[in-house]
Amino acid sequence: MADAQFTPRVFSGIQPSGGLTLGNYLGALKRFVDIQNAGTHECVYCLVDLHAITVWQDPADLEAQTREAAAFFIASGIDPDRSILFNQSQVPGHAQLAWIFNCVARMGWMGRMTQWKDKAGKNSENASLGLFAYPALMAADILLYHATHVPVGEDQKQHLELTRDIAAKFNHDYGVDFFPITEPVIEGPATRVMSLRDGTKKMSKSDPSDMSRINMGDDADTIAQKFRKARTDPEPLPERYEDLKDRPEARNLVDIFAALSERSTDAVMAEVGGFGWGQFKPMLAELAVEKLSPISDEMTRMLADPAEIDTVLARGAERANAVAEPILRRTYEIAGMVGAEK
Repeated sequence: MADAQFTPRVFSGIQPSGGLTLGNYLGALKRFVDIQNAGTHECVYCLVDLHAITVWQDPADLEAQTREAAAFFIASGIDPDRSILFNQSQVPGHAQLAWIFNCVARMGWMGRMTQWKDKAGKNSENASLGLFAYPALMAADILLYHATHVPVGEDQKQHLELTRDIAAKFNHDYGVDFFPITEPVIEGPATRVMSLRDGTKKMSKSDPSDMSRINMGDDADTIAQKFRKARTDPEPLPERYEDLKDRPEARNLVDIFAALSERSTDAVMAEVGGFGWGQFKPMLAELAVEKLSPISDEMTRMLADPAEIDTVLARGAERANAVAEPILRRTYEIAGMVGAEK
């Protein structure tokens, strides 16, 4: 097998850790669907259950949350016939390539990862080795498919940089041009959705207040109520988006409206500049219900038939393996593993 020519290919995934929110939809799934529908790249989307167990997971919960995440992908518009959708643990190459990359990456690189510092905190001696090595597995997720592009949020940019470092070091160490230097996909509007109760904090499933977030399982009435009660300030909306820079709650709601309506923030401000919150919030609530309720309804339908979801994931794993296996085999061959050649 000759060193690979890089097919334009996107890889991304989410952890099946439950508590899916509007932030997951606008920050990830909506973008994934847009990339799929653009048709410019092959798309590989993964439920990263191996990453999930870097911290303790109840097995029954992990199983249920993996199916919930799969239903979320499909209900949001990911077509399993056009994109590859699977759960990570069903493709052995992820763990196999991660070991190779554990031997390429340096301890110092891993120790500088801000997510490791944040998650391990002062209790790092009791954190799992898997949590420390998490970025090497993420690099394996991406490079196992020779992914050329990855949509990333703010909290994953450092990990993608590490992926690029690992690819470059492997290529340099073995004198090959085998792994691509993966590029980030530039973020769009409202990719970082903030709390409805505090516009300076990211919308999170871990926030004690359920009113701080839109859950993807919320019904239409709940969605509308949460937006109507979202925290704002007393001032009306300005004419220009840049005038929201010191108004985090107001800016967050405008960002959400722009993303859901698939318009620029400038176009939104041209329409709603001067509106009071009594006028704008009902508009946002109506739009959110229109866009999100069908997703919630389809998730509910799919989750009533787990066998349907399992069939989709199994078929996706077969397709993923077909892409991954020759890349892994060539990696072993480059590294001098006897028997890798076929």
